[in-house]
Amino acid sequence: MRQTLWTLSTCLRQLPRPLSLRGIRLQTTAAAADGAISPALLSRARSMAKEHDEITAKLAENFDTKAAKKLGQLSSVTNALKEWEKANDSLSELRTLLSDPKTDKDLVELAEEDLESSQNDFSQASDALKLALVPRHPFADLPCLIEIRPGAGGGEAAIFAGDMLRMYTSYCNRLGLRTSLLKYEDADGQGAGSDAPLQEAVLEVESPGAYGILRCEAGVHRVQRVPATESKGRTHTSAASVLVLPSFPAEPSQELGEESFDDPNSDYYVDPKDVRTDVMRARGAGGQHVNTTDSAVRLTHLPTGTVVAIQDSRSQPKNREKAWRLLRSRLAQSRREQREEEMLAMRRSVVGVAKMGREHKIRTYNWGQQRVTDHRSGISVHDLDDVLEGGIELERVMESVRGWLSEQEVLGLAAEEELAAKKDS
Repeated sequence: MRQTLWTLSTCLRQLPRPLSLRGIRLQTTAAAADGAISPALLSRARSMAKEHDEITAKLAENFDTKAAKKLGQLSSVTNALKEWEKANDSLSELRTLLSDPKTDKDLVELAEEDLESSQNDFSQASDALKLALVPRHPFADLPCLIEIRPGAGGGEAAIFAGDMLRMYTSYCNRLGLRTSLLKYEDADGQGAGSDAPLQEAVLEVESPGAYGILRCEAGVHRVQRVPATESKGRTHTSAASVLVLPSFPAEPSQELGEESFDDPNSDYYVDPKDVRTDVMRARGAGGQHVNTTDSAVRLTHLPTGTVVAIQDSRSQPKNREKAWRLLRSRLAQSRREQREEEMLAMRRSVVGVAKMGREHKIRTYNWGQQRVTDHRSGISVHDLDDVLEGGIELERVMESVRGWLSEQEVLGLAAEEELAAKKDS
């Protein structure tokens, strides 16, 4: 009863207020003491819980691998919904109690003493249910490729792109994530170890789940600092772009689910007839090999115009394999982004949902103030050296962005459910 009193009293204080998620406000309804959960999301959760119970009953009669996998996906929502309903039942009971003029005065005072603790419990249950409802990103469990290119800013941008490559390499090393340099090319066409400005680098993070960890880094990173060549001490602004791609194995695997490289409907499918292959001699320094061997490989996906060129290895087959992996990753990411863009257009009719993509400025690194600011989550840290070393401060920034992404996904999911409900009505 004590816990019930806590929860109800808190709910009565909070129900008239709208929910705010980093400045984006969602009005809640007074029906059923929904609190922070919109009716559309609550309906979705209950529908999934019902499906969970139906699958459980079927599996009790006849085991099926596909159904068991689906059951596992629904379990988190079902468990979260049970916790939310437990808190919601307590709120309803307490609401009835506190609205009754015959309620004992001491009982009311007891409820008021524990309002804050009760509201925290209810809020946590609401947040857990919302996050459980968001579908897991289809590439989340895969390794990833981090493409880094200098943007506006000339030579200073190329230097900063090199800083970014070292930052991500150090970060992955600290977390125990395996990395390898899939591609490194400077302005002279040479590979790693050159002193020339960086033109493009592709860092492969081979550990499973790397995409889910690092996808928050995609976008334009801006740097503000005084270049070494600046004689008057003026601060210059330049940028580097980061693109995070899923890294696929050479052959289909369980990690890719039921989709196959041979299925035209999958994100991973590339029709070889749509790809033009050119082989050529590698550019830049490299001795006799560069001058006599056609080892460089360039793949062009004709329908989209996507071009991938690899010359890092002396072996043409190895360069061809790398090029195909990178091409498949770029096309899969592009297809995924296209679907997300279509969904965003629909969501914006209900609620403003920010887009995170390769063309958007996402973070600023200010040398003079030793400050790093992420423009999505709004976090600022003042230990730039630790960030560039891939340290704890970089993890703090990335974790805040992952939280921001989760909030955007929850808002988008709520918008989709509300639109679907309007169409059905």
